[in-house]
Amino acid sequence: MQRFFCCICFLVMHQGQDEYQEQVTGMVCQEADLKDGQMKEVTVGDQKVLLVRTQGQYSAVGSQCSHYNAPLIKGALVGDRVRCPFHGACFNVRTGDIEEYPGLDSLPSYKVNVEDGKVYVSINKNSLKLKKRVKEMCSMVPDIKHTILLIGGGPASLVCAETLRQNCYQGRIIMVTRDNLPPFDKPKLSKAMNLDSSSLLLRPSDFYQQYGIEVWTQKEVMSVNPADKVVKLGDGTLQHYDQLLISTGCRARSLDCPGWDLKGVKLLQRYEDAKEIHNSCLGQKAVVIGASFIGMEVASYLSGKAASVAVVGTSRYPYERSLGPEIGKMCVQMLEEENVKFYMNDGVTEIQGENGKVKWVVLKTGIVLEADVVIAGIGVIPNSDFLAGSKLEVDSRKAVIVDKFMRTNIPDIFSAGDVTSFPLTIRGDQRVNVGHWQMSQAQGRVAALNMLKTPTRCESVPFFWTVLLGKSIRYTGYGEGFTEIIFKGNVEERKFLAFYIKDEVVVAAASLMFDPAVARLAELMATGQILTKAQAQADDLSWLQM
Repeated sequence: MQRFFCCICFLVMHQGQDEYQEQVTGMVCQEADLKDGQMKEVTVGDQKVLLVRTQGQYSAVGSQCSHYNAPLIKGALVGDRVRCPFHGACFNVRTGDIEEYPGLDSLPSYKVNVEDGKVYVSINKNSLKLKKRVKEMCSMVPDIKHTILLIGGGPASLVCAETLRQNCYQGRIIMVTRDNLPPFDKPKLSKAMNLDSSSLLLRPSDFYQQYGIEVWTQKEVMSVNPADKVVKLGDGTLQHYDQLLISTGCRARSLDCPGWDLKGVKLLQRYEDAKEIHNSCLGQKAVVIGASFIGMEVASYLSGKAASVAVVGTSRYPYERSLGPEIGKMCVQMLEEENVKFYMNDGVTEIQGENGKVKWVVLKTGIVLEADVVIAGIGVIPNSDFLAGSKLEVDSRKAVIVDKFMRTNIPDIFSAGDVTSFPLTIRGDQRVNVGHWQMSQAQGRVAALNMLKTPTRCESVPFFWTVLLGKSIRYTGYGEGFTEIIFKGNVEERKFLAFYIKDEVVVAAASLMFDPAVARLAELMATGQILTKAQAQADDLSWLQM
């Protein structure tokens, strides 16, 4: 039984300093209240704290994930780290350091004392309200001529830059991006399309200045010359590098039917695209071509704002190949309840217009849909065209081939993020291309450490989420080629856990309203555990420790 006592304020002296630092200390529980592998949320001086017991020792860290402030008490604790139940970020419970993404920052960690069977947590009063902590970083030293060039302004480049500075790299870091904005939270674009740009930025502009990270926006790299270690920019200038990261991501695939270039036909790639789609669809007839994750999120977002929303897809159900027909059917029903109309097993033959502006979408079945705005979500293409002639190896999709250290076939050139084809640990190093935000960040970190000659393999477990009408489906693993799905809960009731089976093994899992199951499974996969079909079939899921 937890017992709360009044907080006691007292003064402790900084070692080697004359000044005094006031602390707030609270007795939060009895030593016997938690067993190994248990955690609880406690309060010290109005601050919520995650108290954890592992290997007989207590530790205390911030209670909220640094990504979107999810309560970590609802997450999965495995060994010395807790994984966020919502989006999969992991934190070391002893240090508070972030160990898996998404999110950029670590958690504050607090002093724990156990005396006379009672557990006390102390927090410096100055940091009482802090919910996250930026890892200590160095900055640039002007005399050092070494330059690391990052092509692309996404999550891989940002985490690479921060990891370099966290590990005492004091040379020059240049990030080159075609976007108008420095690195921003791109997954939000399809989920909340009318956000102010300042709320999307992953770091404020003064952050880059403080740590000597140059961000060149609205600039494009046209070619790479590995022999001379230079890149050519769109304005004709050349930039030298000592080490290079290619993290240019992917671009939305354009429609190739007649009428694709009419006014009102949109792709969602940049912040400005999201704003434009939001504004042009208000009270208008919107047609979404492609029942992809992006297409479905856009349809969900527009459902209460456009006069009508129609989705055109080539399969029976959305996500049929990735999540299976049952979940796809459920998602259709969710959106149909919000008056979204679906035209599945169909495709577009032509987009017709009047006066240069879109007016109708003609489907293969002969159906004609009225349209003021058309949004295409039909897949992506790796941004690797500028590498032509550089002798960098790419695969059949034009994704850049890397090893587990994020190294390309050319020395001093690394690649990370959606543009890569890489060996996935949990699938026996099968070469894959995974477009997950979290994986891009993990690969950016690995690239940075290997640039600094700290051999580090990318062994992250893919973690993904999509949001429809405020409900979040979470996914972990790599399910391509699954042959069977085993469900717990009920898909029709919109509360389930799905295990994807291939060769008698669980290769992926998805859930809705079943937290922290997917976070737990991701951690078990991360520790190298093989999860069997028999475990998934069992009525008793105690092995999941929910």
